Amino acid sequence: MATAKTGKTKAGTGKRGGGRKGLAPSKDSRGLSAADIALPIDDERIAGLAAQVRERGGAPIGAYREPLSGSTVLVAALPLSAVQPTPFQRDLSPTHTKRLAQKIDEAGSFLDPIIVVRDEKGEFCTPNGRHRLAAAKVLGLKQITALISPDEGLAFRILALNTEKAHNVKDRSLEVIRMARALARREPRAKESDYSAQFEAPEFLTLGLLYAKDGRFAGGAYSSFLKKVDRFADRTLAVSLREREGYAARLRDIDTQVRKIIKSLEARGFKSPYLRAFVVARINPVRFHRTKPGDKKPPMPIAAALTRMTAAARGFDVGKVRPADLALVAALSGD
Repeated sequence: MATAKTGKTKAGTGKRGGGRKGLAPSKDSRGLSAADIALPIDDERIAGLAAQVRERGGAPIGAYREPLSGSTVLVAALPLSAVQPTPFQRDLSPTHTKRLAQKIDEAGSFLDPIIVVRDEKGEFCTPNGRHRLAAAKVLGLKQITALISPDEGLAFRILALNTEKAHNVKDRSLEVIRMARALARREPRAKESDYSAQFEAPEFLTLGLLYAKDGRFAGGAYSSFLKKVDRFADRTLAVSLREREGYAARLRDIDTQVRKIIKSLEARGFKSPYLRAFVVARINPVRFHRTKPGDKKPPMPIAAALTRMTAAARGFDVGKVRPADLALVAALSGD
């Protein structure tokens, strides 16, 4: 009788012959136990919040301590008119809102509560629920469920958790610059580098200033350049933002020159969707620099890089451009 072969499976993969390494759980236990998480609705730590909810026509539902930090959270129903989105998150997309409202209606349940905090005036606002709030209005809901935190600073930290929702460069940059301006007013002595986690990347601040003045600015073309030379400053946000205004103005002037170069190339018969990428790559003074792992120092200061980029744009010779150059850019862009 033939003996059946027994295939061995690598631990943690669930597949014969290997696979991706599984995620190892932490050996250290953190957070609260179940008994510590439960919080009575009449607890004094959320009594003020509960009273404000009732004043606005809502209803407190329950309370708990957040399992990681132990901070208090009130579960409540709020009238839609009592909640406004924070001004620094991504712009509302009517298309996404309508589609979201349709899917919620098809599911027959609105199960995803919005996060709510109080702003400087004590009003309820949601830092990450703009589209759900708008969808609820489209559906004509009277109330929306919310997780209300007394931690006002959460409004600035929570946007970093939206990693599963893809932001394009424009949306994220506008989100970051609005947040930075709000923080500069709220925390005038805070340094820009203190909020590196919330801002995610320094180039979003510079590009945000550009997008705020021109929503059609081609920020994606300059993102690679800025990633190499832009860094968070150890100066206060107010001072840093004024300095970045200067960088943004210089980059805007460079882009004006780039547009002139593109028109000259088109007049010579060059027709390609990669013309801008080609021109910006040619005038990028750090295009050949490869950042080494752990290297946080830029290859050159951003001010010096902008000076060299400006000079390269002004001295660009369209007569030296060959069709093969554009073909290479197209191939690399395709990759």
